[in-house]
Amino acid sequence: MALIGAGAIVFGGTVAGAGAAAAEEEGAQARISLTGDVETLNPFLSVLSTSDSILMYQYEPLVAWAAEDNSEYPAIAESWEANADGTEWTFHLEPDAMWSDGEPIVADDVIWTIEAIQDNDALKMAKGSLVENIESIEAPDELTVVMTMENPQAPNPGADLPIVPRHVWAELDDPAAYENDADTVGSGPFIITESSKTNGVTMTANPHYRHGEAKIGSLVWVPYKSSDAAVQALKTGEVDLVDGLTIAQFDSLDGVEGITTISAKGNSFSALAINPGAKDIDGNDLGDGNPVLHDKVVRQAIVRAIDNETLRAKILQGLGDPGTGTVPPRYPTFHWNIAPEELPLAYDPDEANRMLDEAGYERGADGVRLDKSGNPIDLRIMGRSSSSNSQQAADFIGPWLEEIGIKTTVSMLSDAQVNDESVLGRYDMYFTGWGMGPDPDFMMSINLCSSRPNADGSGATSESNWCDPAFDELYAQQHSETDPEKRAALILEMQQLKYDAAVNNVMFFDARFQAYRSDRFTDAQLQPAEGGVLLRQNGPWGVYSLTPVDGAGTGDGAAADGGATGWWIAGGVAAAALVGGGIVLSRRRSQAGDRE
Repeated sequence: MALIGAGAIVFGGTVAGAGAAAAEEEGAQARISLTGDVETLNPFLSVLSTSDSILMYQYEPLVAWAAEDNSEYPAIAESWEANADGTEWTFHLEPDAMWSDGEPIVADDVIWTIEAIQDNDALKMAKGSLVENIESIEAPDELTVVMTMENPQAPNPGADLPIVPRHVWAELDDPAAYENDADTVGSGPFIITESSKTNGVTMTANPHYRHGEAKIGSLVWVPYKSSDAAVQALKTGEVDLVDGLTIAQFDSLDGVEGITTISAKGNSFSALAINPGAKDIDGNDLGDGNPVLHDKVVRQAIVRAIDNETLRAKILQGLGDPGTGTVPPRYPTFHWNIAPEELPLAYDPDEANRMLDEAGYERGADGVRLDKSGNPIDLRIMGRSSSSNSQQAADFIGPWLEEIGIKTTVSMLSDAQVNDESVLGRYDMYFTGWGMGPDPDFMMSINLCSSRPNADGSGATSESNWCDPAFDELYAQQHSETDPEKRAALILEMQQLKYDAAVNNVMFFDARFQAYRSDRFTDAQLQPAEGGVLLRQNGPWGVYSLTPVDGAGTGDGAAADGGATGWWIAGGVAAAALVGGGIVLSRRRSQAGDRE
């Protein structure tokens, strides 16, 4: 998934307070640590969870996910209905709603957003699959939107797609090149007012937000080089909220006066992707994956050789949940609930060796197996240097694969480099992860054959560079199945089919560790309300709900010792990243699904 025009922005600047200070003049300020890459602030191009986590506060979909229980909830649309077979959806917009600049939010904004994605390949990167089934869209009046679908659709087409203001975006010569990083317009509780390599991203409260102006005047995303630096900044009061903590960091904050810690089930998974032979949308080979991985038996043997439960024990100290299919247990309706030892490809190195022996992959004199051309099987494992989890997992997986005669070479790259390489199929295996919203439709859609990218990485987004017509058929069935139980069964079957293909070994479902300065802010709304998270929600509720404690003040904005010194803009592609100190880029955000 390439970023066209807009560069991929990697934060790493030394923390400074210029922009923050300006925003603070307008009210209490909350500071959130930022340790991942922000590839773009253009909502049409944003794929990484870090970017989506920012944009979620600025743009609303027609239908949101409720803070209480992740059920469908009014956003731009105050109500909606579908006909009996799901071929026509009607949305009724809230009267008198306004964009942050005071312009009215009307049906033309919705129509422009959807048609812009449908008509411009460059805008399909992040949300293209969400509008594929919309045959036509009309506005009987300025507060009503009617979508006619090509085929019956069960998932609400109004969810997960952020709507942008037509009066801003339609005036742009090239919306895909719009950086959207200063003086922006949105409908969410906070609006991006400035962004720089030194100060991060500053957002100010939207005075016209439909639920009322936030109690904090500004929100600043402060870049840090590492999560350790962010934790230190939380302790000293330089930031107020931190996400993606490791267990050790979480434990170090537990019981600290003025700080409240949050441990919750995540909405994401951490995985090892295995290149099955990436191809572009035209069916041409893409990248340089080792051809031996085209053989499903080899991929399945690799999965058999990896002890995912040991990884969960070592990396998450037994927290989180065992890896199975794609949907995490946080969304039980669609989760593949099966014990690790009962999985078809459960950890069994003896069986892995037997499979490779039977398939004719003999060992050489040094014990390394040979491919069908007689070459030693030496596979690359790629991970993010910013993620301690990646290196820790690689330290285990390398020796495990050696036991089945497969040599590995590990390389840790920057987030942007991992993105570039994975999107273009230039890998054998790499650590990745995705977060997702309550409905898995989008997450399933990025495994369709039609989700494969163009030869240059632009166009659609593919989770695993994998294509199977049988999966596509199941997707079409679930997409139009209006019986909830039958639809859930189809989605389960899709997960099992993808699991059998061994293109993405889900090591575990993540636990989410967060902390915030409760001596400065109170009334934090979790999502879901029972046992949920404060940050990386499927909506803006957590930060929007924060109430400043009288007389507590806010962070001083001073630079943290661990602040990074570099900042750069990388053009090109954005792709997966993974599980970092916590994980998975979290999507959508509203989130239909994001690369962690």
